[in-house]
Amino acid sequence: MSSISMPQPDAAIIAKKDRIVADLARALPADTVISDPEETLAYECDALTAYRCPPLAVVLPRTTEELATAMRICHDHRAPVVPRGAGTSLAGGALPTADSVVIGTMRLNDVLEIDTANRFIRVQTGVTNLSVSAELEPAGFFYAPDPSSQLACTIAGNIGMNSGGAHCLKYGVTTNNLMGVRMVLADGRIVELGGPQPGAPGLDMLGLICGSEGQLAIVTEATLRILPRPEGARPMLIGFASPEIAGECVARIIRSGVLPVAIEYMDEVCLRAVEDFAKAGYPDCPAVLIVEVEGSEDEIADQIARIRAIADQLDPIEFRTSRNADESAAIWKGRKSAFGAMGRLGDYLCLDGTVPVSQLPHTLKRIGELSVEHGLEVANVFHAGDGNMHPLILFDANTPGDLERAEAFGRDILALCVEVGGCLTGEHGVGIEKRDLMTRQYDPQDMAIQMEIKDAFDPGWLLNPAKVFPLEVSQPHRDRAAARA
Repeated sequence: MSSISMPQPDAAIIAKKDRIVADLARALPADTVISDPEETLAYECDALTAYRCPPLAVVLPRTTEELATAMRICHDHRAPVVPRGAGTSLAGGALPTADSVVIGTMRLNDVLEIDTANRFIRVQTGVTNLSVSAELEPAGFFYAPDPSSQLACTIAGNIGMNSGGAHCLKYGVTTNNLMGVRMVLADGRIVELGGPQPGAPGLDMLGLICGSEGQLAIVTEATLRILPRPEGARPMLIGFASPEIAGECVARIIRSGVLPVAIEYMDEVCLRAVEDFAKAGYPDCPAVLIVEVEGSEDEIADQIARIRAIADQLDPIEFRTSRNADESAAIWKGRKSAFGAMGRLGDYLCLDGTVPVSQLPHTLKRIGELSVEHGLEVANVFHAGDGNMHPLILFDANTPGDLERAEAFGRDILALCVEVGGCLTGEHGVGIEKRDLMTRQYDPQDMAIQMEIKDAFDPGWLLNPAKVFPLEVSQPHRDRAAARA
């Protein structure tokens, strides 16, 4: 059996389902509340599909005010609330409990304001990541964070997990591009933080909300920093004789002071799957880097020459520079389709840990050794420039014990990330997947401070239950919340 467990649902909440649903239905538009058991099955899991549990009910509001009304009703009934964006979480961040109400943000999909002079866009958080840049394209601007799931994932989830993407090396992750939010607290109060003006006084509460995984509030509107599109950009494809050499190349590029817009890594297992799927023209070799630079033609030429000089010291199998837009698109098509391509090989767990770039060679070597020890194949595809690794552990869900073996392998990889000076997550969040590993990264005092913040924002511990904090560590806080009720 899997070691990931969930608390027993509150039978008293389940017993008054009809009352909760009736109160929600009375206060909200007719098509907003879903309570039919068959219809709630669509919300029983997110992209961590190994774990499923239909919720008590689902609410899909269209405005901040409707969402706040739903939150107040759930708060009055002491019904737990699970925030949900597009359901692309790979860490179980939107997994419901049987006594919870899922509140989804996908109908909050309006673009509210675009101000290119002051370089911001204000949107409801149900808009997809890719659609933000699509809205900005006619004006020559873009939104920098670009997760691989950007076609489907929404701004709500990006804020919840502090998502990054291929271009985060130069432009940063969500927290570096988030200027303000409008959000709803657990008791239904609407709060605004930050805004388009830089340098807001006081505590950085916005930095606290970004990456909080729905533990503190549900964000309904966001003000995002936008950037002018660069004059030009060009990717390079560099093949190496081993993963360790590719990792060393990344470390040398970063040490040299060159700042590419992206450095992406794929290993041989991933390359085979991607080439079969996307026909991107990748070389047949143990490891590949995609390095993209941008600027004027002279700037691009200078950066390519400097990177070529670094790579040549490591005897690359192939060094290919894109010559036109079609070749650039093909290089990125392969990388962007990597997770889908790997799915054709069977079941896999996608991990998300971060290591110092200097530790990439050692970490890749050790992951290969762990693969042998656990008897499971692993593919590596990740944002190498900032050390955000995404090992994909291949297993067969129909083979008894395989999921448990994969999870044990995953725990060893994440523990390795912390051991070499990194952390448990770069952009997928903790959710339930890494929850019980939090004590590897944080000592008891660190954990206590985090849970005191949770107490302050959500005294009833009703928001996104059983996520982030190990159950045995959070039990005293949850007990106090129950006693106050």
